[in-house]
Amino acid sequence: MDELVALVDESGNPVGAAPRTLVRRDNLRHAATAVLVRNSAGDIYVHQRAATKDWAPSHHDAAAGGILRVGEDPAESAARELAEELGIEGVALRPLGLSAYADDTTQVVEFVYETTWDGPIRFADGEVTSGRWLSLAELAALLQDPTWAFVPDTRALLAGLVARAVPGYEALASW
Repeated sequence: MDELVALVDESGNPVGAAPRTLVRRDNLRHAATAVLVRNSAGDIYVHQRAATKDWAPSHHDAAAGGILRVGEDPAESAARELAEELGIEGVALRPLGLSAYADDTTQVVEFVYETTWDGPIRFADGEVTSGRWLSLAELAALLQDPTWAFVPDTRALLAGLVARAVPGYEALASW
């Protein structure tokens, strides 16, 4: 069954709903969640998306998350996606605001969260194939490489955190 996705305006306010296949086909602006996972040393978890993903397959990403279902609370969606993708449950999610991204393949307004996790990572649902902890300096160096496949919405999200001087992301300013 094709899940119903929350459609939003530029500010993330609900404006309707559409089946996921229609959202992808017609590039409709939709809501999503993005959770950045940091460990107590300040490293960030970067994973590789499965080749079966309907958008940006096999790309690297620093955010767990996904499309917001109609009527779903963003924090509940973020917690669900974090558990599904990385096997992380029962953690506090700190809101970091909204991040908007649009190109000719997707238009999304993401509800961004951050959590701290020092436990095991488990690829629970097959959406993630591998991953590793990186320092922000290591991530910044990889982001400078145009051949490294990294999802563009999270690239924009990270740049936004740097531009807004969100504490803990200063080391990404070099990229």
